[in-house]
Amino acid sequence: MATQKKPQKPKDNRPPVAIGHVRIETHAVSDTIEFFKALGLRGIFRNDSFGVLELRGGTHLIVSSRDRPVRKGTPAPFDIMVDDIDAAHQKYGKKNFDPSDITSGSIHSSFFIRIPSGHKLKITSSHAGKRAV
Repeated sequence: MATQKKPQKPKDNRPPVAIGHVRIETHAVSDTIEFFKALGLRGIFRNDSFGVLELRGGTHLIVSSRDRPVRKGTPAPFDIMVDDIDAAHQKYGKKNFDPSDITSGSIHSSFFIRIPSGHKLKITSSHAGKRAV
């Protein structure tokens, strides 16, 4: 009687660690949550003063309440990476996010949009290519 081999799991080529949670504080929790959902994040939980959204890779964005707005144009405490910077620029323009012009650096290209919190969010090109992330 022949023994059956167990099917092998495909090799997981992702890096072994990921960012678990990042946080942004805002005086406009609901508007900020809706903004990030319009960017493409998945809503997980929300109430009047707190929300959790999910990004690709399972990272969670915590949106929490603060009493007053941040100074307009304050850089967000993180950036967002996209696979196609030109397509993202066009998509966010159609959503009236008023993206800045795309600038190119030695590694990434990027542009900025404003968040209802008053922060300036940097949208950056990914260089992951076809690698699993």
